[in-house]
Amino acid sequence: MTPIETPTPPPGETDVPTMWSGFLDVLQVVGGRALMIAIIIAACVLIALVLRVVIRRVVARIVDTAKNKASVDDTQALERSPLADMRLVQRTRTLGTILQNIVNVMLVIIALVLIVNAIDNALLGSLTLLTAAVGAGLGFGAQNIVKDVLNGIFLVAEDQIGIGDVVDLGLATGVVEYVSVRITQVRDVNGTLWYVRNGEVTRIGNMSQGWARAIIDTGIPADSDLEAVEHIMLETAQGLAKDPKWRTRIIEKPELWGLESIDGDALVVRLVIKTRANAKDDVAQELRTRLRAALSEKEIAIPSMQAVVPVGLDGARRVRGANPPRTRPNAVTGVPPAPERGIWRKKKPAQGEGSPTT
Repeated sequence: MTPIETPTPPPGETDVPTMWSGFLDVLQVVGGRALMIAIIIAACVLIALVLRVVIRRVVARIVDTAKNKASVDDTQALERSPLADMRLVQRTRTLGTILQNIVNVMLVIIALVLIVNAIDNALLGSLTLLTAAVGAGLGFGAQNIVKDVLNGIFLVAEDQIGIGDVVDLGLATGVVEYVSVRITQVRDVNGTLWYVRNGEVTRIGNMSQGWARAIIDTGIPADSDLEAVEHIMLETAQGLAKDPKWRTRIIEKPELWGLESIDGDALVVRLVIKTRANAKDDVAQELRTRLRAALSEKEIAIPSMQAVVPVGLDGARRVRGANPPRTRPNAVTGVPPAPERGIWRKKKPAQGEGSPTT
């Protein structure tokens, strides 16, 4: 029995099914990898959204706790609440922003690694040496970036600055509008927005933490009754401290530091009020207005009146107030110890002796 021969198709007809089969195989591989990449990106975006919601809820809960504790409805009203609550809100919001940035960067890096691995399993391994070389090169170039990031984390974690603080960073002075892991944005009085790298910040002068002093130097005529003028000025400052509108911004009783200097034909008298850090300028302006009205009522001329900011040694000596700090006297050596009984106390007479002697 002879086998039946199958007719062979003409050349070119077998290439079409083979080509379509290969194309479908490539399309299946590419589609599978594209689907994997889409799943990775969607998962990273979903994780980022979930973590962002969690961070925002934690921040909102801490802020709401501070509001409830201070019995206020707005964070701006926390200025009249204890300073710790205001600092807590600022610090929490800044940390929340930094955490969101860190989460975004980490998720982007993880997504890129997974996408490269999904494209080709061997691609990531073959790029190991190249990645190591590139990483070593970037390590030298990224020293400043790492320094900026670490310094930015410590700036916020140690509560050195917060959003809304008035700071002097040396490179820029103004209000902190934004703090990230690498830069800090500071807006000055002219409206200029300064971008300061956190690694370049070597000193910080924060004028929004704790307390401040409104220091007013008032010039009066040289022939004025100094004691009477000082009495008027102190009474005016005390009246400001007792005013219901201002007493929440004033921490301690006003201090009269007395005659500070003699400037030509004027005697300069210094008056000081300790205030909350964010209320210094307002209190100083109100105090100047009241001092001018009180002295003008007594027909006392005012050649000059200005708010001063002592710096250097002058500021360091007066940080505790008008009077220097009290210290104990140094111990005197080489002096015999004093007797336990007084020199002029009567001695008890011994048995058989006469009257006691002194």
